[in-house]
Amino acid sequence: MQQSFKDDKPILYVVSTPIGNLKDMTYRAVEILKEVDLILAEDTRTSGVLLSYYGIKNKLMSYHEFNKTEQSETIIKMLEEGKHLALISDAGTPGISDPGYEIIQEVIQKGFHVVSIPGASAILAALVTSGLIIQPFTFIGFLPRKSSEQQALLSTYIKRKETLVIYESPNRMEKTLKQMYQVLGNRKMAIARELTKAFETIIRCSLSDAIMMVMNPKGEYVIILEGDQEPDIPALSPKEHYLSLIKEGMPSKEAMKVVAEKHHLPKSEVYRIVKIDASSS
Repeated sequence: MQQSFKDDKPILYVVSTPIGNLKDMTYRAVEILKEVDLILAEDTRTSGVLLSYYGIKNKLMSYHEFNKTEQSETIIKMLEEGKHLALISDAGTPGISDPGYEIIQEVIQKGFHVVSIPGASAILAALVTSGLIIQPFTFIGFLPRKSSEQQALLSTYIKRKETLVIYESPNRMEKTLKQMYQVLGNRKMAIARELTKAFETIIRCSLSDAIMMVMNPKGEYVIILEGDQEPDIPALSPKEHYLSLIKEGMPSKEAMKVVAEKHHLPKSEVYRIVKIDASSS
C-alpha cells in the first residue's frame, strides 16, 4: 500500500506537460518541477523551452528510449539518497507511448513512491471533441509498422463495441486508414491534429471519406474510431450482411471481403451467394 504523503519516502513525480499550448500547465505541476531535486526529460531541449516559459530553473537529465537502461541506475541511486525526482515527456502524460512506464515499474519495485501530477492528455482531448461515444473506449496507441502485424492487431477489434483511440504519424496516415477500412469496414470517425495549437484541426467523417482526404504532413494525429455497430453474427445471414453493407455505401468487392472474414467463409462462397441473390432478383 502506497500512502503517498504520510511518510518521508522519496518520490518520483509523473508530471503531465502541455500537448501543444504552453499555457495548458497546472499550478501544481509548475510547483513540483521547481521543488524536485532533478527533472527527467525525454528531450532536454524541448523541455527546456517549457521550463524557461515558466521560469523553472532546475536540473535536467535526459531519459529516453536509447539511454533508459544506464539512466535507470542513476535514478534509483538518487532515490536511495533521499532525493525527489520528476519525470516529464515531450508532451502530455509520461508513460503513454514513451519509455516512462519502465522506470515507473522499476521505482515501484524498489519500494519508492510514484505520484501522478495529472494534466493534458491528447487521448482525452481528442475523444471528448470527437462526437463519438466517449465511454467505454480502448486506447490502442501506435499500430505496428508491418502491414501483416497491423492487420493482425486490428482484426482482434472487429467485433469490439467500444470506441477505439489510435495514434499515428502524418507520413503513415494514408496507409493506416486504408488498412483500418480493409479490416474493420466503414465506420464513423474523427481525426484530430495539432490539438490545443493555433492550427488545431478536427475532422469528423466516415472512414471511407477519410481515405480520400489529403492529410497535412505536420503534427501527430489522434484517430477516434467508432466501435462495431453491426448486430452480432449469426443475427444476419451472409446474404443479409452483404446487402446491409451495400446499403451503407460499401463497394461490392469490399463488402464480400468483410462478409467472408466475419462469417469465416471462403470468398468464392460469398461470391456465389451474392451472384445467386442477384440472378434471383
